[in-house]
Amino acid sequence: MPDYDAIIIGAGIIGAATASRLQELKPSWRIALIEKESDCAQHQTGRNSGVIHAGVYYAPGSLKAKLCVEGNRRTKAFCREHNIAFDECGKLLVACHQKELEGLAQLKVRAEQNGLDVDVLDGQQLAQREPNIRGLGALFVPASGIVDYAEICRSLLSQFRERGGQIFYGCEVHKLIEKEGEVCVFYNDANDSEGHISCQQLIACSGIQADKLVQSLGLDLSFRMMPFRGEYFQLSARHNQIIRHLIYPVPDPSMPFLGVHLTRMIDGSVTVGPNAVLAFGREAYRKTQLSLPDLLAMASYSGSYRLLGRFWKAGLGELRDSMFKGAYLKRVQNYCPSLTKADLQPYRAGIRAQAVDHEGNMIDDFLFARSQHSLVVCNAPSPAATSALPIADHILKALNLHPD
Repeated sequence: MPDYDAIIIGAGIIGAATASRLQELKPSWRIALIEKESDCAQHQTGRNSGVIHAGVYYAPGSLKAKLCVEGNRRTKAFCREHNIAFDECGKLLVACHQKELEGLAQLKVRAEQNGLDVDVLDGQQLAQREPNIRGLGALFVPASGIVDYAEICRSLLSQFRERGGQIFYGCEVHKLIEKEGEVCVFYNDANDSEGHISCQQLIACSGIQADKLVQSLGLDLSFRMMPFRGEYFQLSARHNQIIRHLIYPVPDPSMPFLGVHLTRMIDGSVTVGPNAVLAFGREAYRKTQLSLPDLLAMASYSGSYRLLGRFWKAGLGELRDSMFKGAYLKRVQNYCPSLTKADLQPYRAGIRAQAVDHEGNMIDDFLFARSQHSLVVCNAPSPAATSALPIADHILKALNLHPD
């Protein structure tokens, strides 16, 4: 008999939401969550911009669009219920050039197709709302907000434990074996001793490690995970009131990243970023960090070369901005000209876990892999944190563990 009815791998916000929801739906089940770090939310969940996205950018009808719009509403409701601070401050997408006004018009149509209320502002109206921001016009998205996703993650895991769930921290999964009726999970603990536990149903929410677990299960691996480091700065404290809303540039439609933006944080500070630089390791948060096994894996993957071949020019621009603070600053000065190099203070970096297929395409939507007793969340880029609660329901419905 397996040790557990279900095991969830990964204590980021998707793993936490899935574990909490499953324990709620199956109170008699023995459910465990296993995490390689000593605490939850140590990677993407605790290293993002904290934005509650509204769903402006995503293709109508896509899973991203559907789950983001629902996640925006449910994230705020969860925060109200559990006394977690959030601020529905709204977002301004600022057009600095004539061509970007066309992009704003397209985003307005997409936002409305996704059921969002948005307002178009001219340059004068923008200046009235944001005296320190310059632009020809803007799209105002009132539903966007800010929160600390690590705090939401901790709250979800507290609920999970209260309902009887078990959490194993400091246990790094290195092998999965699925046989008839169960999945065996092999791990190394904090003392580097090997252990294993088994379950009837496995759900892996392991972010940048997703492809390794798909491969371990013997499933078709049509992608690889590639790490993009997002580097941030924090503004000097004297600039904490420089903006009233979230300030974003109009994104390049050919790129999946949203550009360098000014973000009000829930602690009152303001961050600038991120850029997007291909990292030399799955967890290479510092510029000097590298992992030889990760580099060799990327070098041996055909999709890496095709991706770099397609985006080499943009990649060089991101690398330049990473190396030179002045170049990074110019991107921000496009819409906030009063900032200086001295205003950009060090801040933590994050890693975006991006699935890339064999043709070098960045997989845009959420992606899952299934076997008889396992489900792996393969691609969950932004807005995954916003969408975590409905993603959990989506996972459990796919496994026939949800009543709806």
